[in-house]
Amino acid sequence: MPDWLVNQPLGVFGGTFDPVHYGHLRLAEEAADRLGLAGIRWIPAGQPALRGVPRVTAGQRLAMVRLATADNRRFAVDAAEVEAAQPSYTVTTLERLREADQCGPQQPLVLLVGADAFAGLPGWYRWQSLFDLAHLAVAHRPGFAIDAAQLPAALAACYRERLCTNPSTLSKSPSGGIVTFAMTQLAISATQIRRLLASGGSVRYLLPDTVIAYIQDQHLYPEY
Repeated sequence: MPDWLVNQPLGVFGGTFDPVHYGHLRLAEEAADRLGLAGIRWIPAGQPALRGVPRVTAGQRLAMVRLATADNRRFAVDAAEVEAAQPSYTVTTLERLREADQCGPQQPLVLLVGADAFAGLPGWYRWQSLFDLAHLAVAHRPGFAIDAAQLPAALAACYRERLCTNPSTLSKSPSGGIVTFAMTQLAISATQIRRLLASGGSVRYLLPDTVIAYIQDQHLYPEY
């Protein structure tokens, strides 16, 4: 792999995506722009460890992510977690990406998370090991920056120690930093979409038309 490519930070965006929607897409797009990322690797979880059982199969969620990201050259979809017959943990996903036949040990990886997910980080499996494997980029609402005083004590100390104010520092090391960025606030949730679908409501403009067509064709989310 050329040195110039190794030094470009790569975004890692995992999630249940049940279903994927414009809030997810906008977060990834703005992260790529504001953090100078070479691209975003989308990783749908096969068996989410911290959530309930998804409403549709892992294969169907993977198909929807592929449809939603197909026209963006900066986005790529990683199907490995869907194909694995075991629970998905972020730390083990990152360990897989660090293998020589994946991204390797030197390329900067940037794990994308929302502010709410970041606040709950101490509940994640081996959460402190995440910083040995990737940087973390935390998306927050405009005007509502991350307040360390509102975080659990261990996470607050970690946040203060690792916070980077300049995203350009992400390219200088493979992992270990925390950056934050404000993203356009879109009040869209997968829960809201599932409820609308179950009640026969319109979900137009909440998620891509290609994903809506797939949901209709597969008769997904008939009840909630």
